[in-house]
Amino acid sequence: MTYTLITANRNYSSWSLRPWVLMKALNLPFEDRIEPFAAASNYAAFRSFSPTGQVPALIDGDRTVWDSLGITLYLADRHAGVWPADEAARAFAQCAVAEMHSGFATLRSDCIMNVGVRVEPNIHSPALGRDIARLRELWEQGLDRFGGPFLAGSVFTAIDAFYAPVAFRVRTYGLDVGPAGQNWVDHMLAHPAMKQWEDEALAERWREESHEAEIGAAGKIIADYRAA
Repeated sequence: MTYTLITANRNYSSWSLRPWVLMKALNLPFEDRIEPFAAASNYAAFRSFSPTGQVPALIDGDRTVWDSLGITLYLADRHAGVWPADEAARAFAQCAVAEMHSGFATLRSDCIMNVGVRVEPNIHSPALGRDIARLRELWEQGLDRFGGPFLAGSVFTAIDAFYAPVAFRVRTYGLDVGPAGQNWVDHMLAHPAMKQWEDEALAERWREESHEAEIGAAGKIIADYRAA
């Protein structure tokens, strides 16, 4: 079995991070192929490997599996450990994954992912405050109910992969997710797979104008740890 996972820039691509960190954490071997964002729209170029013109995409032989959730479900049919073994934890994790996949729109737009910088954000909107409050509530519920240190128990599963980009966002923007939530963020950022993603992000020399403009609009950049 040989997978190829196609992702984009480590600094910017939150959707790419999800299946990548899941497969790394579960020790699922794959060829790692990066297709960087070269412009504000990469649809035409990315259509060569993905029907949506977006990343991530998983290539399995002559089969293409697209979308981070689609890839997760595909892997769950073939490998143990994607979802928690406990039924209650699995139900919680699946609901939380679906919620992240379809929700938190303001968090995405106001706190775009950029691993290598630190930002003093603009004043938070009420909508962003609601997203952060919901994150805090959800994380505290999972950690308390299933014992941590991961969101649905003692081992890394898909729920942690889907909220992994938020761990970077919490650090980038200094978001307050409460003591329990911050403990999870710190635990995630110390995970070897997350450290590898971060190291690769900091080494990147790609800069894409529209992504850089978005991070500038989100607030004042107070530190940039990326390679010059």
